[in-house]
Amino acid sequence: MSIFAAAVVRGKNGWTASELELAGLADLDEVVDRLRDAEPDAELSLLFVEADDQYLVILRLDEGEDLRVFGSDSAYADESRLGALLLADIETPALELDDLATPRTASDDDEDDRPAADPDADPVGDVEILTDLGVGSHRLLTLCGLEGMLPADVTAEICQKLGCGDEMEELREA
Repeated sequence: MSIFAAAVVRGKNGWTASELELAGLADLDEVVDRLRDAEPDAELSLLFVEADDQYLVILRLDEGEDLRVFGSDSAYADESRLGALLLADIETPALELDDLATPRTASDDDEDDRPAADPDADPVGDVEILTDLGVGSHRLLTLCGLEGMLPADVTAEICQKLGCGDEMEELREA
């Protein structure tokens, strides 16, 4: 399974992005330690883990504490040791993909002409993980559930919205 893991951290001097190696880690605490090590004094640390152009997991640490996790599809835990490690103890979010059929509101991001949500996706974890940063739960689930939307595309859109799109793009091009 191909994996891309990027730490995007906001410190005193703005956003930075760096690739993290997650191979051989024994538990979620080691993943969190690796994320903390990316920038020990970060105000906010995000880890985007993309697997096989199919799955996305987002981990968040505020001030190096209070881990929050979101996964685009619970199937990742069944198909990968890393997926099982990242998604081991999280529950299905309160908002299901079926709820995405609700009408759009003025607060939703720009309209999309993309296909409807993938009915087979089973997102898990904290859907509010990025709400205070401008990516609400509805938008996050919509991005993750769209057919044809790769995890890299979701990460790029989220990073663009957060103001760290250039840093993520430079990391991918490196």
